[in-house]
Amino acid sequence: MSVLEVKDLMKSFGKTRVLKGVSFNLEEGEVLSIIGSSGSGKTTILRCINQLETADSGYIAVDDEVFFDGTQKKENATEKRKRQLLIGLVFQDFHLFPQYNVLKNVTLAAELLAKEREDYKHNKKQIHDEIVEKAKEILRKVGLSDKLENYPCELSGGQKQRVSIARALMLEPKVLFFDEPTSALDPELTGEILKVIKGLAEEKTTMVIVTHEMSFAKAVSTKVIFMDDGVIAEEGTPEEVFDNPKSERTRAFISKFDD
Repeated sequence: MSVLEVKDLMKSFGKTRVLKGVSFNLEEGEVLSIIGSSGSGKTTILRCINQLETADSGYIAVDDEVFFDGTQKKENATEKRKRQLLIGLVFQDFHLFPQYNVLKNVTLAAELLAKEREDYKHNKKQIHDEIVEKAKEILRKVGLSDKLENYPCELSGGQKQRVSIARALMLEPKVLFFDEPTSALDPELTGEILKVIKGLAEEKTTMVIVTHEMSFAKAVSTKVIFMDDGVIAEEGTPEEVFDNPKSERTRAFISKFDD
């Protein structure tokens, strides 16, 4: 069963057609890397799946929950919010709350959701303690146990991005999305983020990664999509796409990254 299903997704901005009928599936535990030139539609796919943008037509489902169906009426904000909890998105520019320390940045969404539980008033302290312990464990996993009380302004770019990853993991999303997770980082900090993502892949975390790091995409992915001018020009295993591409356009793109 596919945990992510995208069918014939189309999106335009004004007269510019950005997505021209994109379709793909992702199974639980798979890691999909989406590669391609700037303007090819990579980030727009993520934004439509995460409902930060509304597609013009098509179909999106996550874990059998319909996220978008172009043939149906628009939904209310409450239903949209519930579905968004099934997915996590790590942005390229962190989006941390500067007024909160690392621990609070990671626990905030979980604490807000906990207040909607029927037993919250009676078990407030226990629920809070469980959230904090869970956050500490996730922060330990991403190597930030010693930064719990630090604020974003006191962190390096790599540390900020690891906080963003921890925050996304906190809600146990069915699919974790990364939009160019290393593009805002210096080269020396890129490695620490890629190491965290590789660790998540080894734990069979289902992920979709938009990236320009070709060697990383080849090493960590189970599936690769090459986007070109709003369509999927090639799709396959890393070996198929990187070592034996069928499309001339794919070959030309990948050759730019060859040593």
